[in-house]
Amino acid sequence: MKLRIVAIVLVCAVIFTAVCSSASEFTQEDRDRLIRVETTLQIFMQQVDKRFDQMMTFLWILAGIFTALVAAVIGFAYWDRRTIIRRAREEAMEELKREGLLRSILEVLKEISPDIPKLEEALRRHNLL
Repeated sequence: MKLRIVAIVLVCAVIFTAVCSSASEFTQEDRDRLIRVETTLQIFMQQVDKRFDQMMTFLWILAGIFTALVAAVIGFAYWDRRTIIRRAREEAMEELKREGLLRSILEVLKEISPDIPKLEEALRRHNLL
């Protein structure tokens, strides 16, 4: 039994040694293949770098466009707000002038209403006296 184990270990050692010794040989073909892989890898890395630079340029362009759009929208909102406020102020002033004119007309009507009974009755009906 021990003999079998020793024989198996020896056979395995011989096979392992043969595999290791044949695997350690580095031929000219292997060297050429390694050089081709290395040049292919360098070309690939150059292409990746080029694509990465293109992508970064594109991202900078997108950031510039976005910034310009945001600035334009903020500028438009500011201009529109200023325009609306100015128009609202003008309309409010016109309304105050009209209201003042209506108030003056109502005061005149109140003054002359005792002389005209129908007018006095109409003003009382609408709670203006």
